Amino acid sequence: MIKPMPHIAAMTAYSLADLKAPAGKRLVSLSQNESLSPPSPRAITSAAKAASNAQLYPDPNWTALRDALSDRHGISADDILCANGSMELIGCLAQAFAGPQNAVLAPAHAYPFFKTATQLAGARFDKAIEVAETVSVDALLDAVRPDTRVVFVANPGNPTGTRIPRSELVRLRSGLRSDILLIIDEAYGEFADHLNEPLFDLVAGGDTVILRTFSKAYGLAGMRVGWGHFPHGIAQAVRCVMNPNNVSSCGQAAAHAAVLDHDYMVSTCTKTAAQRELFCSRLRAGGFDIAESHTNFVLIRFKDAQAAQRADEALRAEGVILRAQGGAGLAHCLRATVGAAADMDKAASVLERWAGEEEA
Repeated sequence: MIKPMPHIAAMTAYSLADLKAPAGKRLVSLSQNESLSPPSPRAITSAAKAASNAQLYPDPNWTALRDALSDRHGISADDILCANGSMELIGCLAQAFAGPQNAVLAPAHAYPFFKTATQLAGARFDKAIEVAETVSVDALLDAVRPDTRVVFVANPGNPTGTRIPRSELVRLRSGLRSDILLIIDEAYGEFADHLNEPLFDLVAGGDTVILRTFSKAYGLAGMRVGWGHFPHGIAQAVRCVMNPNNVSSCGQAAAHAAVLDHDYMVSTCTKTAAQRELFCSRLRAGGFDIAESHTNFVLIRFKDAQAAQRADEALRAEGVILRAQGGAGLAHCLRATVGAAADMDKAASVLERWAGEEEA
């Protein structure tokens, strides 16, 4: 029998949410950080139109989409790469810039796919402590080793929802060696754009990449479109390991139309924030410990891992699926996506009832 490479054999498959509701219960999935709203109607129309030419390969240079992103963010279209979700870019960056002789560094509770991408590249994955589930720049700088090659930071963070200001990320970049690539994943960046702390200018230094996605604020998770702003030399290397026809014609068309319908996306973020704060306020009033969130989800802290598991079981018994966070080093936490008002009400009601039974 042919065996896989040792570093692959040592891995476990990336884990997604288990979306199974008990018989007779309506599934309420609050586990995958999907958008509160469907895509822009313009995006849906544009994707449908593109499907009529699906016999043709998609534009390998994502021309219209890059131009729209360039206009929206004031960056050069030549410095933009698009991909089959930002996960593809994360994987390609790790493959292009890390290997068996290198280490990749990330915060302790970082997006778990950072570790998966590192393992696929055969590199060592190092972690730096966080403070109150928030990235610590000092801890990251202290954790840098001579063989550190890449640093991943998600801001806002996933699964924490917490965020550090631009000034701290500038300080991180300044404190890293020039031969270390800093990758800032802004998958939830649109939910914090109102703070007016853009980071795209950091790319000019030649050693920083900014990633974003259409899966969250734009509601296009099913289309699988991500993008990033890259220094020229970094982009050239990444293109060497990318699939040359990675983003479908329908995905490109939908994403292009979504960028042009900016007000719709902003409205989605506004509605999400309002719904998020209602949910957080209700749970906090019931004694729950909720991390401050700058995303479309919230992190609920329990007294220990066992309590989190019992709460998860109570929710699942009613068909409400949140996401356990043991894989991110937060076994005492559950993550809840901000969904429809009725779904958030049901989740809160189950948690309130569970808390009452725990105290009884």
